[in-house]
Amino acid sequence: MEEPQLRLKAKKHFGQHFLVAPDAIRRISEAALALPAEGIIEIGPGGGVLTTPLLEDGRPLFAVELDPEAAGLLRVRFGGLPHFHLLEGDAVRIPFPKGGPWSVVGNLPYNAATAILTRFLVEPIPWSGMVFMFQLEVGRKLTGTPGQKDYGPLSVLVQLCARVERVIKLGPGAFLPRPKVDSIVLAFHPDPDGPAHSERKPLLEFLHLCFAHRRKTLANNLAARFPGARAQAACEAAGIHAGIRAEGLGPRDLLTLFRGLNTPGG
Repeated sequence: MEEPQLRLKAKKHFGQHFLVAPDAIRRISEAALALPAEGIIEIGPGGGVLTTPLLEDGRPLFAVELDPEAAGLLRVRFGGLPHFHLLEGDAVRIPFPKGGPWSVVGNLPYNAATAILTRFLVEPIPWSGMVFMFQLEVGRKLTGTPGQKDYGPLSVLVQLCARVERVIKLGPGAFLPRPKVDSIVLAFHPDPDGPAHSERKPLLEFLHLCFAHRRKTLANNLAARFPGARAQAACEAAGIHAGIRAEGLGPRDLLTLFRGLNTPGG
């Protein structure tokens, strides 16, 4: 019998590459099901290769699918199951169901992966863990450490909000059609000591300012928003040398500096 995902034609404008490797399907679904959660949100299920093992667990599953053709196939395959719920729309904008916390999983479309991840980080969506697939290059940015060229604003935000664990690396042969790049699956476990959700969006904007011109010092980048001696004074108060570049600071140092500049009198 023809595999369900093979009935779908991948659409470039959706960034679709359908996962077909059985071992990868098994490992991703096992990682998602290992997370403690009341229900599951699956992003970009396509033909449902991950949906099938996820539904076997019996928890409510909300599948978010933008492609009308894929949504139709999912409705035919799983619509009769009481714990399957199809949400048609863009995972960057669609309202998610009430309740939770959720186990969130997805073979994310390459052209929207960072936007989807960022939404789950900055919005108060309750999740107990996330298992997402990215291009390998994006995965390196998420796990980059100070001093590396891949280290940047999203590296910092991710590492402040979650503990990141590598699940599996995949080559182009794991997908149809074959992408031109390798991929990686990462698991995100929430950090109970992470910044409050109310801080996260302004924090990310602050981090983009810090890394705006990577060859400039931190104080020079900050001067665009914090003129005069304010940025330098905040650096000194945080025990940070104003002449350092943002890429030389760890996530906690940058969070301390953000808080120092965004509190009354800071």
